[in-house]
Amino acid sequence: MKKCLLLTIGLALSAIALSAQGKPVIVVQVFTTASGVDLPYDMKLMQTQLVPEFKVMLGREFDIVAEPPTTPQGTVYTLDGEITGWRPGNAAKRLLVGLGSGREASDIQYRVTDGSGTKVLERMETIRTNFYSQGAGSSGTLAHPIAQKIADRIKDAKLK
Repeated sequence: MKKCLLLTIGLALSAIALSAQGKPVIVVQVFTTASGVDLPYDMKLMQTQLVPEFKVMLGREFDIVAEPPTTPQGTVYTLDGEITGWRPGNAAKRLLVGLGSGREASDIQYRVTDGSGTKVLERMETIRTNFYSQGAGSSGTLAHPIAQKIADRIKDAKLK
């Protein structure tokens, strides 16, 4: 009886380990800014904030990393993007007018490519900070809404 139980547990654990190895990988590159866009944020820091955001939103289907794996096993996708426009918003307008007006916003163009460099997803979006976002740091308040929008598009694209 004990041997049967141990065998069952062993098979279950090996199946879990094999399924974890089979997840596709998304490598999140540092986003860039288009010429003429004066973004006051550290894009490397934004990358370090985007990775955990994507892990929460896409972690069941994908392994999310900041650096390409040295020995890729399975499917590897690369996400890179460019901030093509940025508007700082207006705190006074948010306070006086409300209703979502005066929020910080950016225009981004992003793409997901597979291991061969083929674009599997390419979009342009306007991203606004969440209505309740406050304060800005060296990467601003855009990391979460950017991750949320891109994660939704990746789910819609059904990458696997």
